[in-house]
Formats: sequence, C-alpha cells, structure tokens
Amino acid sequence: MNKVILMGRLTRDPEIRYSQGEKATAVARYTLAVDRSYRRDGENNADFIGCVAFGRTAEFAEKYFRQGTKIAIVGRIQTGSYVNKDGVKVYTTDVVVDEQEFAESKAASQNNAGYGGGYQAAAPKPEPSAAIGDGFMNIPEGIDEELPFS
Repeated sequence: MNKVILMGRLTRDPEIRYSQGEKATAVARYTLAVDRSYRRDGENNADFIGCVAFGRTAEFAEKYFRQGTKIAIVGRIQTGSYVNKDGVKVYTTDVVVDEQEFAESKAASQNNAGYGGGYQAAAPKPEPSAAIGDGFMNIPEGIDEELPFS
C-alpha cells in the first residue's frame, strides 16, 4: 500500500500549469514544510515535501492556498527520473495529492500570513464547523462551489 498523510504549511504559493493537448488538465505544484516530531538543540526541524495535484484539486489549490496556509493532504509517493539539460540523470520524489483540506481556521491562517519558513507557536485548534460536521476542514469565506475533494 502506498498512502501518505501529511500536515504542514505551504512554503510559497502553488505553481499552476496546464497540460498540452485537447483536454488541458491543471497541474499544481507546491511544497509543504512538515514539522518533525523531535527537536535538535531546542529548535524545530522540518522536512520540505514536494507535492503535485491534478485537475480540480489543482485548481482549488491555485485559487485558495497561499504561502503559510496550513493544510492536510492524503496521497501517494511517486518516484521518477529525467535527464537534465547537462545530460545528468535527476531522480525525483513527489507526493501525488488525492485529497487536500484546510487544517486551520481562516483567522488562524491570516495570523500566519507572513509565514515564510520561520517557526511560530502552534495555532489554536479550530472550532468544529457545523457545515462540515467533522471539525477538521474550515472553508474560507466566499466559497459557494462544490469542493473537488469529498
């Protein structure tokens, strides 16, 4: 089984591109800073995980995710390789995103708007949302469309 569940903050705004061809598909790439559970010398440590989303999931990421946004994703690890312009083989590892959700309230996210890789105290746990029912996902104001990950 190849399944990954991560929670972290976006290191920058997602990059979006569209595939070539008759049915262009959105492809979003972003990097998550995921805190490690241990500390070395009293400092937070993080892993920086490359993620890629496709289709409506990618379009949602482009529209609503910004640098510093705390999100949770579910996906799978995919490895690959390519030869760069210098003729060197480069190996890649990405998480292909199947599901993505906001992991904090909009207010908490705005408090972290300037987050750029520095570490801050953990945000307070969001209040349960009556609209969603599980209290985990908080939808930003102004979203009236059906979410691409349900």
